[in-house]
Amino acid sequence: MSTINASPCVRLPSDAVSNIRPDRVVIAAVVEWRGRIALFRRSRSLGHDSGRWHCITGYVEAGATPEQQALEELFEETGLHATDLLDLRPGPDLMVPDRSGTLWLVHTFTALTSQRRLRIDWEHDSYRWTAPHKAKRFANRVSWLDNVLEATGHYPATLRGRQPRAATTIPNLPDQRVSP
Repeated sequence: MSTINASPCVRLPSDAVSNIRPDRVVIAAVVEWRGRIALFRRSRSLGHDSGRWHCITGYVEAGATPEQQALEELFEETGLHATDLLDLRPGPDLMVPDRSGTLWLVHTFTALTSQRRLRIDWEHDSYRWTAPHKAKRFANRVSWLDNVLEATGHYPATLRGRQPRAATTIPNLPDQRVSP
C-alpha cells in the first residue's frame, strides 16, 4: 500500500467510488485477540512505510472480493488461517487521499482471533499486542492507521462515532468494485 497521508478531505458522492482505479483498492484488517489489537512494524527492506507501525493491508486482486483478500493477507502476513478466526467483521469503507491527493478505497475489517502467537512474513520485522486506546502511543505509525482504528471502533467509546478526520466514510459497498 502506498503512503497515505492523513490530510482532510471532503465528503464524496457515491459515484466517486466507480472512479477509483483498481490499483487503488485495498483492504485494511485490524487483528484483535482478547480485546487487544496487533500492530505490525513494516520491515526496513520495504520501499514505503518501512519502520512504521500499521495493521494488515493488501491490494484487492482482480476477481477477489474484499473478504477473500482480507483472508489471504491475514494468512500471508500473520499465518492466521480462516479456522483461527472467531470472526471476520467488515467495517465501513473509507476514501483516503495519499500525499499526491489520489484517492484510495479502503475496505476495513476486524479479524477476531483465538491465536496469540502470529507468524509474520518478510513484510514485517515485529508485532506488538496493545490495548486499542494505547495505539496512539506508537508514535511511528502510518498516518492513516488512526482512520482505520476509528472506523472499526477500536478507539475508546469517547472517540467512537466521530468521523475520521483524514478519510471519508462511505457506506459499505458489497462487491461493488472497479473492474481491472
